[in-house]
Amino acid sequence: MTRIFFIFLIFFFFQSIGNASNKINIVNKLNKIKNISFDFIQTIDGKDEKGECIIEYPKKIFCEYEKRRKKILISNGRSLVIKNNDQYYRYPLKSTPFEYLLDKEFLLKKIKSTEVNEIENKFLFFQINENNNNINVFFSKINYEIVGWQIEDIYQNLAVTYIFNTSINETIDEKIFLLPKND
Repeated sequence: MTRIFFIFLIFFFFQSIGNASNKINIVNKLNKIKNISFDFIQTIDGKDEKGECIIEYPKKIFCEYEKRRKKILISNGRSLVIKNNDQYYRYPLKSTPFEYLLDKEFLLKKIKSTEVNEIENKFLFFQINENNNNINVFFSKINYEIVGWQIEDIYQNLAVTYIFNTSINETIDEKIFLLPKND
């Protein structure tokens, strides 16, 4: 019985070391990012939308969606605007999950203090619950880069975003984060 307990204890010890190592690698990778550009596929209510985004920390994002509606999503760090051909919505960033998702320091703090989970030995993810916002942030287990997130959007729909073709710390034009006017 003592032998089984000892084997069990060693197994959990090495698993804890592995989880700590994963966190350290993710934190180190995320610490180096000032901005990240990527392509994305976003699924909301079974419908996929594709596009390109740029995130600049802290709290800025510019996303341009494919399709005829010319939909864009922009945050200047204080407000979030979603605009397409015939609609314009403006929200305080604080009232959206992007308040947390676009805040690198917040993410780093949460990653350090939250349990790391694993999916199919390919992805690592962290579940973050903050002010009624449930956010799952996913990272590659191979290179520890962010590969997506899952949030409840501003319309209370489950939104899953998968990101790929990432570029880190590219020169970007700050003007893209200027909020568009409501025509």
